[in-house]
Amino acid sequence: MTVLVVGSTAYDTIETPEGSRADCLGGSSTYFSLAARFFAPVRLVSVVGKDFRDADVSLLQGRGVDTEGLEIADGATFRWSGRYHADMNQRDTIAVELNTFGSFDPKVPEAWKSTPFVFLANGHPLVQTSVLDQVSAPKFVVADTMNLWIETARNDLDMLLRRIDGLILNDEEVKMLTGEKNLIRAGQTLLSKGPKLVIVKKGEHGSFLFSEFFQFALPAYPTEVVRDPTGAGDSFAGGFMGYLAGVDRVTLWNLKRAMAYGTVMASLNVEAFGVDRLAAADRSEVDQRFHELLQFVSF
Repeated sequence: MTVLVVGSTAYDTIETPEGSRADCLGGSSTYFSLAARFFAPVRLVSVVGKDFRDADVSLLQGRGVDTEGLEIADGATFRWSGRYHADMNQRDTIAVELNTFGSFDPKVPEAWKSTPFVFLANGHPLVQTSVLDQVSAPKFVVADTMNLWIETARNDLDMLLRRIDGLILNDEEVKMLTGEKNLIRAGQTLLSKGPKLVIVKKGEHGSFLFSEFFQFALPAYPTEVVRDPTGAGDSFAGGFMGYLAGVDRVTLWNLKRAMAYGTVMASLNVEAFGVDRLAAADRSEVDQRFHELLQFVSF
């Protein structure tokens, strides 16, 4: 099966304790696509400006990402600049230039409206909802969100939660959204708002899946070198959704394996700046790291 992703495509300028990189390819939909492409065909809906490099379009297409839904609009591509702290768990945003992404109105190509697996990358809940209004009876829909929308678009987010199957967010955000201080209570409370499953990202401490039928936790893959954590969550989502689309069955066992593949893709992503590591990876090292992760968590 095919997976559809709708989100940002950007140029990032990043500073970490491991170095810096200017104008590297980034954006939520980009990280997601390059992670998901190992498991299933990917259809990307996003917007860029006239300054978007032909080489970056070729990079996506060369990795099997269908870019028919990539709109090239007048103006400049979305840009973000950030600086990470010494422990890589916190960062400061230096500059944000929304540019063409500021007025992003996703348009799903007609032939893509029946795509069975849909990922709504981080964005305003009304924009995410507009995508749901365009697709027809998707099999499995997962969305990402952030504290900005929890604080400024709560009603719109609550309406979106009633229309999706899953939500991905971090531990701080799930507590903010539910008002619960305990992570377990927060995850369980969020399920009552609509989604069938909730995945809470905990950075270097792994991830936790909540559902009405089971709970499941995984540690992060023990990566020795972390150069740039940007896009790790979107890479996780790409591995998670890509695997489920590839097997075309959302079962308890497949959800656990999808969590593991998401963990693997996030671990690869952080080893280089931007999307470089995801773009250079091959399926054999993805599967090798997956089996290593199984050994770490088996007893």
